Amino acid sequence: MANPIQEILEKQVLTVAKAMEDKIDDEIASLEKLDEDDLEVLRERRLKQMKKMAEKKKRWISLGHGEYSEIHSEKDFFSVVKASERVVCHFYRENWPCKVMDKHMSILAKQHIETRFVKIQAEKSPFLAERLKIVVLPTLALIKNTKVDDYVVGFNELGGKDDFSTEDLEERIARAQVIHYEGESSSLKPKSTTQVRRNVRQSARSDSDSE
Repeated sequence: MANPIQEILEKQVLTVAKAMEDKIDDEIASLEKLDEDDLEVLRERRLKQMKKMAEKKKRWISLGHGEYSEIHSEKDFFSVVKASERVVCHFYRENWPCKVMDKHMSILAKQHIETRFVKIQAEKSPFLAERLKIVVLPTLALIKNTKVDDYVVGFNELGGKDDFSTEDLEERIARAQVIHYEGESSSLKPKSTTQVRRNVRQSARSDSDSE
């Protein structure tokens, strides 16, 4: 005697397969209907997109994107932020946790040329540290359109230890939409500014190094 549940499952599978087959047939039919003029339009559109992206990359590289560099003065910080739409700035001091962050930042700078990755020594930037409420080091300021949109404070959000992966940090930065992230999903939503500021104040009690 045939299993009724098995029969239902087989019918569902066949229905889905048929729907997918019909969709592919429709796409093939649409492509076959394209004449030479249509293909030329598509080709031109693609070339324009590629040219636009090439120009963007050229400009980004001219601004220092693609490398992880140090800002030596507070004045330079404002120049960098004004020049690039997206910036990740590492406020650091000479200690082990900050060197761990440096390692991951160097990797991400090469992978995400659309964003400027920089660092600045917090102790030599008292005005910025006070203005941005930098308490725990390392702290990453995630900046969009000249405004600090979010913070990554210490390692608390990265597992609480220094053995987190570059991908962990990449995903965390993506929540602020400061980098283009292929794995981005609806779950990667930026936190509200209020929540971010509260975290910065609370972080003074964390186990990370502080000023």
